Amino acid sequence: MFAIFQKEMRSYFISAVGYVYTGIFLAVAALVCCYTTLLSQSYNTSAYFVALIVAFIVLLPLLTMKLFAEEKKLRTEQLLLTAPVKITSMVLGKFFAALTMFAGTTLLSCLNFLPLYIYGAEERAASDYESLHIGPPTAQIIGCIIGVFLIGAAFLAIGLFISSLCENQLSAAIITITILLVTVLLFFINTQELIDNAVVRNIIDWFSILSRFQYFSAGMFDISALIYYLSITFVFLFLTVRVYEKRRWG
Repeated sequence: MFAIFQKEMRSYFISAVGYVYTGIFLAVAALVCCYTTLLSQSYNTSAYFVALIVAFIVLLPLLTMKLFAEEKKLRTEQLLLTAPVKITSMVLGKFFAALTMFAGTTLLSCLNFLPLYIYGAEERAASDYESLHIGPPTAQIIGCIIGVFLIGAAFLAIGLFISSLCENQLSAAIITITILLVTVLLFFINTQELIDNAVVRNIIDWFSILSRFQYFSAGMFDISALIYYLSITFVFLFLTVRVYEKRRWG
């Protein structure tokens, strides 16, 4: 698994994908942070993280579209299938490479919050009320980072599965973007109360990725949301393994 992981990490930076993804991610994160917190003079960071999740719809397929589709294009898929490595290890190696890229850029983007803490410290120093909390809510930021990481892992697992089914990177990216867009739009459809049927609303809520993020954005750690996101990740990784097990023995 580690050999596959190293190969994929190298490939991100041998090609332009890693640099393009990192550059766009950090630029988008900085712009979103500027508009949702700095310019609006707000310490509430939940809007920033929700906007970042929406940006994931386009950003994360950049990491997953090539993982298996490129193997088909370069005619190296058969080498993977005949290599002395378990299919599970192969899939996990590729997944953890994408997850490492995602986690690294996400943590790096958290430097955007430094001005909020600096400005908050200055406000506290100038305040007559020492007990008054001024500054960004750290619990909310930590909760949002955990939620974003879980959602990102689920999105990457979906993208990895789509890549295993597609013959080229472009089709893998387009299909992944479409699926991720639908999972996010379901949340906004439900919040606008466009559907009166309670059963339908509950079904939509179950498939909506963002519906459980609200707990994390409030600074609360929700076990059911954790299980939900991990379950989605596991299911799509399992499906990807099954696709390649069928190809190896089919």
